[in-house]
Order: sequence, then structure tokens, then C-alpha cells
Amino acid sequence: QLQACGGGLVQAGGSLRLSCAASGIIFSINAMMGWYRQAPGKQREVVAAFTSGGSTNYADSVKGRFTVSRANAGNTMYLQMNNLKPEDTAIYYCNVLTYIPDRRNYWGQGTLVTVSS
Repeated sequence: QLQACGGGLVQAGGSLRLSCAASGIIFSINAMMGWYRQAPGKQREVVAAFTSGGSTNYADSVKGRFTVSRANAGNTMYLQMNNLKPEDTAIYYCNVLTYIPDRRNYWGQGTLVTVSS
């Protein structure tokens, strides 16, 4: 129900755009949608997300380099990643938290981003 794509291998300083398509998910008015990542040996962390109020939050490590956006009536989410660094290497997951018909937390399958130095 969440399909993420767009990962790949890129050199430091390069760019990638990730996409996440949601299907079969009903977005409640206070739903949240965002990107997370998990590097080897580390915990999953939030990268960028739309809050329940519609604003966007970014991890300090990606501010000024990454931009999250939505399209297709909110069913598609993008993560534009510029000036990539080796420490951005991780599996990136998209996530939706919605409250219809009850609290549902959806995860995409993950897409691997590898940044070489």
C-alpha cells in the first residue's frame, strides 16, 4: 500500500529523488506522512515529514539539502535529496500514520540510497 522507489548509487555531492505512492489508504484529517531512514547498525530515524497540521519538519542533518513534497491529492510523496553525503547512506522508508478506520501505521518496503565518497 506504500510503494517507494528512486534509490540508487550516487557520488557525494550528487542528487536523488525518492518517490512514495500510497494506495488503498484513507488519510484522516490529522494523518502524517514522512520519510525515515535506517543506516547499518543504527536505529531508524525520521528524515522529513508532514505533520498532522500540514507543516514540514526536517532532521537537522538534512536541513537545507532535502525537500519533501506531496502531489496527486497527497497520495504521492517525494524526497528531493541534494548535496548528498556518505552519511546519508541508508535504506529510506516512507510512512503514513492515519486514524481511519482506526490508528493505522503503514510502512513502505524501503529503497536503498548509497552515497560514495
